[in-house]
Amino acid sequence: MEKTSNVLEDRKKKIDHLQELGIPLYPAGFKPDLTIGAALEKFQDLPAEAPPEESQTFVLAGRIMSIRNFGKAAFIHFKDRTSRMQAYIQKDKIGEDLFKIFKLMDVGDFIGIRGSFFRTKTAELTILAQEVKLLAKSMRPLPEKWHGLADIETRYRQRYLDLIVNDPVKKVFITRSRIIQAIRDFFIKRDFLEVETPMMQPIPGGATARPFKTFHNALGMDLYLRIAPELYLKRLVVGGLERVFEINRNFRNEGVSIKHNPEFTMLEFYQAYATYEDLMILTEELFLEVLHQAVGKTEIIYQEQKINFEPPWRRIAFHEALQTLGQVPADVLSHPAKAVQFAQSQKIVITKQDTLEQILAKLFDQRVEPQLVQPTFIYGYPTKISPLSRRNDLNPDITDRFELFIAGSEIANAFTELNDPVDQRGRFEHQVALREAGDEEAQFMDTDYVTAMEYGLPPTGGEGIGIDRVVMLLTDSTSIRDVIFFPHMRLKQD
Repeated sequence: MEKTSNVLEDRKKKIDHLQELGIPLYPAGFKPDLTIGAALEKFQDLPAEAPPEESQTFVLAGRIMSIRNFGKAAFIHFKDRTSRMQAYIQKDKIGEDLFKIFKLMDVGDFIGIRGSFFRTKTAELTILAQEVKLLAKSMRPLPEKWHGLADIETRYRQRYLDLIVNDPVKKVFITRSRIIQAIRDFFIKRDFLEVETPMMQPIPGGATARPFKTFHNALGMDLYLRIAPELYLKRLVVGGLERVFEINRNFRNEGVSIKHNPEFTMLEFYQAYATYEDLMILTEELFLEVLHQAVGKTEIIYQEQKINFEPPWRRIAFHEALQTLGQVPADVLSHPAKAVQFAQSQKIVITKQDTLEQILAKLFDQRVEPQLVQPTFIYGYPTKISPLSRRNDLNPDITDRFELFIAGSEIANAFTELNDPVDQRGRFEHQVALREAGDEEAQFMDTDYVTAMEYGLPPTGGEGIGIDRVVMLLTDSTSIRDVIFFPHMRLKQD
């Protein structure tokens, strides 16, 4: 603590000195000629130890990351959004007055440099400064150069520091941006319309989750942060927008874990006249295009496991997976009492309200999901846990629905949409009964959505994909907090 206090006091003295010299600490604007990355590329063929061409100068800007002082000269490293470069600051070159100002600069300050390029004896491209300018003074020191920012909690709470000192972290978020752009390009090329739907909804629907609740004073009504955009997107399909997608923020009042954040990003899309089987093929195509644009290959390593995305991906029915992969006895799949007994033997928490289908879903989560490393479509989910999915024509107890699993995690959920308004009303009523029995994640009755369906929803396939989990997968990240700039955390205790 004392060391930090001394550093802060030293910086305060430098700030006072700069102000005495009339140097603006935070001047407005600055126009570099090149980014550092562009300079590195432009002068990549510059021979080692060639003298700088001092008549040809360029202007660069960035944050000082290190300083090595040698009395009347200094080497610094500075970085911008593209890369990092060395600069040589020499008193004889920039003059005594500017050198005096430079000596009042610190690691963390933003600096502008005009100069010419050369390579040192170690062949490092360096800009020889002819002029330096303070662009923004840093009042606090950056984390120690060699230790970086290692404390996980500090990294999440002060992401700006994490981005400054940990280049691999910045790379993760650049990859995230490329993934989202690739997704957007994929759907626009296929004649989908990007849309926006309400984030505050009078009835939260489209998923089984506990919502956040608020109150709108002017309207005098409760509103909920959306848990999914599904029911609004399907209203748009009713309205004739046959192909729509939304990259959206959703909010679920649930626990926080390495796979869950209360606020997260989803892709949802709906295609008229498509089935869930069509969406399996579309999903394979989507991932191939995203992989090509974001990482440049169709095979990745995630947590030392090789994952190959070349289609076709494995497809296996829900009940079959429970038996063959989860080793769940066949009689458990249809007998509620035996399902309870078996689940309890596996130390799975069961409540009195849990139906047979909910118990099977819990068994699946524990015994099957971790085994699904390669991309796998699990299809044929029970109707009672699929309130928005179309019943299967051959077996009405299951639905035309799949979930995609990769590396032991659920990545996507899709189905042929239920478009029978009478059936939909009955499914909502079943959800209402579950909610009245104490299930806070059961869905609400949405009569307006049923009314929309009564005007006619064409045969439609729809899917939701967790963007954060896709980014985790393609950046080899083990926690969702590593791929969200500002994850939610408990308030810091002083």
